[in-house]
Amino acid sequence: MKDKVLEKQPQPEENKRRQFLKLSGMALVGTGLLYACSSDDDGSMPPPTPGVFDLGAGNVGILNYAYALEQLEAAFYTQVLAGSYWMNAPANEKQILEDLYNHEVIHREFFKTALNSVVSSDMVLPTVEFDFSSVNFSDRASVLGVAKILEDTGVSAYNGAGKLINVSDASGVTYLTLAGKIVSVEARHAAAIRDLLNPGSADFAGDDILIGLGTAPAFDKATPPADVLQAVAATGFVVTPFTANNLPTS
Repeated sequence: MKDKVLEKQPQPEENKRRQFLKLSGMALVGTGLLYACSSDDDGSMPPPTPGVFDLGAGNVGILNYAYALEQLEAAFYTQVLAGSYWMNAPANEKQILEDLYNHEVIHREFFKTALNSVVSSDMVLPTVEFDFSSVNFSDRASVLGVAKILEDTGVSAYNGAGKLINVSDASGVTYLTLAGKIVSVEARHAAAIRDLLNPGSADFAGDDILIGLGTAPAFDKATPPADVLQAVAATGFVVTPFTANNLPTS
């Protein structure tokens, strides 16, 4: 399948959110955005893009992929804690968002450390620059709406990446175990944000994010990395380009 080029277009925030949740296919997004590339029809991988970092293959690629997502979340909550909504929020909301910030920074630093312990620095995703100018950090609905999207997508992303981790050796088993520990925390984040948006409701584990396996919806979704990267690109948040040409798919 040849890469499809998407052009960045100015969009209202709500449209960006809908695009973010519409996880469909793989794409190459224009200059200044994130790149998620597919293989060509003959099964060969696209040639590397000069000067653009590629996440890599195997478990290193999956670790870099998770590191990219954690960089995104940590950067977002850094902005949240610098905004007037958080500064003037009720004490319970301030504490929840501060906890989320701390967790995401710890997750980000964990992946950075893990990667640097197993590969050379040139194989570790550099610090990614983000643009959150479309988010109104003075507005509760804007902040919590984006937080909900990031956390829901993070849970689905970890679920989708788990099966791609090679567990043929002890390090792979460790990575899978730690991914399971992190995704459970991300799910707690998602539930907390959803409850802030609609207190006392069933939204903390709403049917919009669950699927059924021959039963009523009771299982979190698992989304492949290509679809997650496509969705992240659609937000316009990612400024630093990188490719995902060699991530495992099965």
